[in-house]
Amino acid sequence: MMKGSVGDTTTQYHQLAAPLHLESGAVLHDVTIAYEQYGTSPSPGNTILVCHALSGDAHAAGWHKGDKHPGWWDGIIGPGKALDTDRYCIIATNVIGGCKGSTGPASINPATGMPYGTDFPVVTIRDMVAAQHQFLIERGITELYAVIGGSMGGMQALTWSVAFPGFARRIVAIAAAGYSTPMHIAFGAVGRAAIMTDPAWKGGCYPADERPDHGLSLARMIAHITYLSDQSMHKKFGRRLQEKTEYGYGFETEFSVESYLKHQGSSFVQRFDPNSYLYITKAIDYYDLTKNGSLSEGFADTDAKFLILSVSTDWLYPPYLSEEIVMALNSTGKDVQYTEVMSGYGHDGFLLEDDQMNYLIGRFLTPLTVADIMIRDPPVICSCATIRATAQAMIEREINHLPILHADGTLEGIVTSWDIAKAVAGEHEMLAEIMTRDVLCASPGDTLREAARILDQHHISALPVVEDGRVVGMLTSELLSNMAERN
Repeated sequence: MMKGSVGDTTTQYHQLAAPLHLESGAVLHDVTIAYEQYGTSPSPGNTILVCHALSGDAHAAGWHKGDKHPGWWDGIIGPGKALDTDRYCIIATNVIGGCKGSTGPASINPATGMPYGTDFPVVTIRDMVAAQHQFLIERGITELYAVIGGSMGGMQALTWSVAFPGFARRIVAIAAAGYSTPMHIAFGAVGRAAIMTDPAWKGGCYPADERPDHGLSLARMIAHITYLSDQSMHKKFGRRLQEKTEYGYGFETEFSVESYLKHQGSSFVQRFDPNSYLYITKAIDYYDLTKNGSLSEGFADTDAKFLILSVSTDWLYPPYLSEEIVMALNSTGKDVQYTEVMSGYGHDGFLLEDDQMNYLIGRFLTPLTVADIMIRDPPVICSCATIRATAQAMIEREINHLPILHADGTLEGIVTSWDIAKAVAGEHEMLAEIMTRDVLCASPGDTLREAARILDQHHISALPVVEDGRVVGMLTSELLSNMAERN
């Protein structure tokens, strides 16, 4: 299938009908949620919520008028991609506390008619998820096929599984953790200090045309270092000078990495509000899904299938933090898959490794089914056949399993080459005397994982594939092995 774009998109807005009660005890009124929707119309079992990272927004895919770049996860969302818009309804929202359309510190406080500034209440990741939940319920969406996100988006996805167990069938968390570490809190504190010590911050009550842009730029420069890896910085910058051939022996910008970070800082201030940066980093500080200090207890009541992905060179959210989540989920018997994505990009790998993300996420969201690899219209035989005729049919077709049908065409049993060998030794003549009548079967829509579990659990090497009582295919352990080797 050709992988395409969702095309032109627009951000839409929904005002929550009810006040939003926050973890702190504060209450937000007239809350607006900015969102974008791609693909099919929402219906039970087809809707996927995409959650963004710290500096992201609702514009996850497609193009806005005048854009130089598409949405931040355009490589993953669209026809034929992992988040297939021909199959699913994809919804992306901007978090509360943000500055890209959802209610945040730059929004108008309905009680005063002025921007909230630092009168905006502190929010948490759970508050962000609660706002998303209320938004979906008000739009008539009462279940999700999946919640997916990377970095802070992964924190939201994991929080969904804890705060609203059973609402989402699948959870995908990439380059995330079950709690914020002291290092995460430290980097957040330094970023906030850069903003709050800028004289233009003015306690958070700065006018729109006199913002603390210097502090925000510095905060972004600090944070952006953590998104890269030592390997990627060596490859991208090395010790190259920027527009120079010799050292200047001063304090002006000389190295290309310095110029790059300054560019990241200056471009960031064009699209982000300094107060929102304070609030979102503080929400990350408070993030902690442990219960009594235990992630296992924290995830005890979750009811979803999980895909946890880490990035090999990520030092902001290193693989061990993802592995802790996996161990906690395994300890409570949850269905969890884990992969460490090999990448030199560091934390940003979840945004840049499109091929790996499409493969891993696509396989999890839309797993291969029995129908995808089964032998279609396999040889069958009637239960009235002789042992001799059955043996001859198996030899001619070079098969070891043969489904047996009633006269009306429905499945009655199965015979194997081993059964035939025993029948000959026992001097049986008719197939009905030796066939296995209690047959384990698969359905075309079963996942390969489910079928493999049946084969392994019952120590058998083939399953008839049955639909409406009719044999439509055959699945063998050899087919599964060949599929595993190709992947």
